[in-house]
Amino acid sequence: MSFKAAAIQMCSGVDPVKNAADMARLVRDAASQGAIYVQTPEMTGAVQKDRPGLRAVLRDEPNDIIVKTASELAKELGIYLHIGSTAIALDDGKIANRGFLFGPDGKLINRYDKIHMFDVDLDNGESWRESAVYRPGSEARIASLPFAELGFSICYDVRFPQLFRAQAVAGAEVMTVPAAFTKQTGEAHWEILLRARAIENGMFVIAAAQAGKHEDGRETFGHSMIIDPWGKVLASAGGAGEAVVIAEIDVTAVKSAHDKIPNLKNAREFSLEKIATPAAGGVAA
Repeated sequence: MSFKAAAIQMCSGVDPVKNAADMARLVRDAASQGAIYVQTPEMTGAVQKDRPGLRAVLRDEPNDIIVKTASELAKELGIYLHIGSTAIALDDGKIANRGFLFGPDGKLINRYDKIHMFDVDLDNGESWRESAVYRPGSEARIASLPFAELGFSICYDVRFPQLFRAQAVAGAEVMTVPAAFTKQTGEAHWEILLRARAIENGMFVIAAAQAGKHEDGRETFGHSMIIDPWGKVLASAGGAGEAVVIAEIDVTAVKSAHDKIPNLKNAREFSLEKIATPAAGGVAA
């Protein structure tokens, strides 16, 4: 079984209405090239570091313009449309960094809330505290589509291989990694992390990314890409601005990779012991 997949690269600004229009234009482009699964990046609706500014444009899920537009687009184009994520206002005052998958009938198939919060201080002066604003998710999910078993993650989740392994063991064949990697971390780690997750689990990875200099002053790394289970980059974009990255996904390659390197079957439970070492001239207790 094979299907054509697309990763949409965007440079979202602070206005969800404009971002929805940009998203629609790029999704239509991907569909016109034959893609039946289309993924957009993390924070499709707005990239906005000013918290009051972000809250001012947030809506709850039923009233979010990205959610509404995506449902309509999926039905219009007859595709599976995966909104990598958008910020959704919650009743408790927090925000969900939430992804959505819509089917060709426009109906919601799955939602996924980013589990791991990006709380870091980079040596270039950038500081991020997602947990101060966002409510983390707690549930991994796999969507059984007619052409593949689809697993979900968002951005920073890619640094937690146990999330990917759990979904691979449960049957995921394609893992999704919509993201908004910083330029600094992206240059050092982005492709390495994506290829590692693909190789160690024998699965495809589709990663749509934010790219370029945003209205709020941030700069994201881009380089949206699609990777096969052997770690080969099938298609990739550059590091700035919009792009539509498309590749043919032959799902039989997953079984082939598992047959060649059966590490999921060969995995074993083990114990862990920390050995105390004696101080100089002493004896270990």
